[in-house]
Amino acid sequence: MMRMSGTLRRVASTVLPTDWGTFQMIGFERSPVGRGDAETAIALILGDPTHGAPLLRIHSQCFTGDVLRSLRCDCGDQLDLAMRTIAAEGCGVLIYEHQEGRGIGLMAKLQAYALQDTGLDTIAANHVLGFEADCRDFNLPVAILNDLGIRHVRLLSNNPDKLRALVHGGIEVVEQIPCEIRPNSHALMYMRIKKERMGHTLTFV
Repeated sequence: MMRMSGTLRRVASTVLPTDWGTFQMIGFERSPVGRGDAETAIALILGDPTHGAPLLRIHSQCFTGDVLRSLRCDCGDQLDLAMRTIAAEGCGVLIYEHQEGRGIGLMAKLQAYALQDTGLDTIAANHVLGFEADCRDFNLPVAILNDLGIRHVRLLSNNPDKLRALVHGGIEVVEQIPCEIRPNSHALMYMRIKKERMGHTLTFV
């Protein structure tokens, strides 16, 4: 079982009506051991996910894709697909983590975009800025699932790191379900790098 650092607490719980349905929304915060900023995430819950193996999407914040509908990535479309899929089943959880730009933050992400404009791929751009290819970890979603009493899930993801984090955290992944969008011309290289160099299970590239 993965050991979780810091104290997890529920900040607030409310009802969120959306285009996909009415979800329960719970804000979570985890204070780190020692100094540092608290980690935050939101869980959107539909139905009762404590029975069986509910659909689960772990979605990292992407301001450019989720809000501005950028075509440089597939994030906004993945969020929409996950919400529609959970709504169609009538039960599931979407955990929205505040890990912009694979964990490097919005301003560094924009710097990485500028480097990509010169011909670098996403991984090379991160390395030039002094970052790993992916700086995220998914310990907080594991802690949230444990807090919610969810032990078995069907994971909506193409990312093997999310699968590994859940398994290492003691969450049984009964099934991994693709959350794949057909790429547009702007996102094609981005998605190809995810498949060829990061091991994402993508079929359209």
